Amino acid sequence: MSDLPVTISSAQNDAQTNAPEIFHAPALCNSTARKVTWRLIPLLSIGYAIAYIDRINISFAALQMNRDLHFSATVYGLGAGLFFLSYSACEIPSNLMLHRIGARRWMARILLTWGILAMLMARVRTPLEFYGLRLLLGAAEAGFFPGVLYYLTLWFPAGMRARAISRFYVALPLSTAIMGSVAGALLGMQGKAGLAGWQWLFLIEGLPAILLSGVFLRFLPDRPADAAWLQPQERREIDAALAAETVQAAFSAGNSPLRDARVWLFGLANTVMLAVLYAFTFSAPILFTGLTHWSVRSVGNFISAMGLVGVVAMVGNGWHSDRTGERFWHAAIPGFLQALAFLIAAFAHRAAISVPLLALAFVLFAAIQGPLLMLPTTFLNGRNAAVGLATINMVGMVGGFVGPSLMGVLRDWTGSYELGLALLALPMIVFCVILLALRRMLGGRQASVA
Repeated sequence: MSDLPVTISSAQNDAQTNAPEIFHAPALCNSTARKVTWRLIPLLSIGYAIAYIDRINISFAALQMNRDLHFSATVYGLGAGLFFLSYSACEIPSNLMLHRIGARRWMARILLTWGILAMLMARVRTPLEFYGLRLLLGAAEAGFFPGVLYYLTLWFPAGMRARAISRFYVALPLSTAIMGSVAGALLGMQGKAGLAGWQWLFLIEGLPAILLSGVFLRFLPDRPADAAWLQPQERREIDAALAAETVQAAFSAGNSPLRDARVWLFGLANTVMLAVLYAFTFSAPILFTGLTHWSVRSVGNFISAMGLVGVVAMVGNGWHSDRTGERFWHAAIPGFLQALAFLIAAFAHRAAISVPLLALAFVLFAAIQGPLLMLPTTFLNGRNAAVGLATINMVGMVGGFVGPSLMGVLRDWTGSYELGLALLALPMIVFCVILLALRRMLGGRQASVA
């Protein structure tokens, strides 16, 4: 943060004099916050929506691809999960590059490379090709999500960050809604120009990332000082609102986030949560088709409706978390209810019970995200934020590998998804326990950012 104005250095000196007491930064006025939100959040959200679609669209492609290429559930689950190993390995280097050269150029690069690789998925013929392209796609996309979380710390003070993150992260349930609504039509292009429907799905859904890379390069400012659409007093206001909490976060975080137990605990919480998310979402179209015997289009529309309800849950819970200043219970209570929903759905043996409960589990996952993702930004800043947030996401992405891989093995072993669904309850209970441990470690931190 060495390029902040002189006024920020003065604020930092004042804060250092009183350290480690909590320094209450000036509030960001609503008009400036609205301007920043409308200029940045939609663009970032669209980028992440495309990212999520391109990593998860194999869940719909599998309805045809697994049959055409003779992939077992184990092969499919392993390929789905391998994305997250390379993604995890490249997270920290990617975020360090973003911190070094700026979000504008680095995010444009990420979009371009993953878009090309997503389209190349249409050329897959063998399990080895499937595995290789999934690994490359994970490496290409690595850093986009934690990069956005770090980027938002350069624009929003902590008291507004859960709302900002929730508004950005609505891209996840919204992308589910978009993917569900178009998947049936794309798979219905079977045979056109000699291509299978699943090939059309990869080709068409990979193209937007390539086009959006140019938009990011042109319109995304690296930091408030680069935003021509901000007035000078608005830039100063943002800087003043961030300066004191930046200093306080530095006192709280220590010298290295890699030696901070809180970072690793957040990473573990992320691991178990993402294991559940991706085990479910990569299986959802096949699972719902088997439970209901609906058409692909009907299953897609149902998943689309799940995504839209998830948007409401995510924004609403993030807003209420900021309004009350409470973070942990806003994540732990939905997590516990999600575990209960999976457990009952697994053994209900009736679609009329299982299907609504599985939809509820996805909505509850969406509700968790704003409060949970905001918490690490209360004690990480600057380069530490880039490294710390990437570390949390890196550790978490291991769950993205384990969840789908295990679900595929269990499906081939037992002949159904029943045992896999039941086991998803256990990681969510572990998630809630970890949150309670973090609540004790962070103590009054959540109150200080209300």
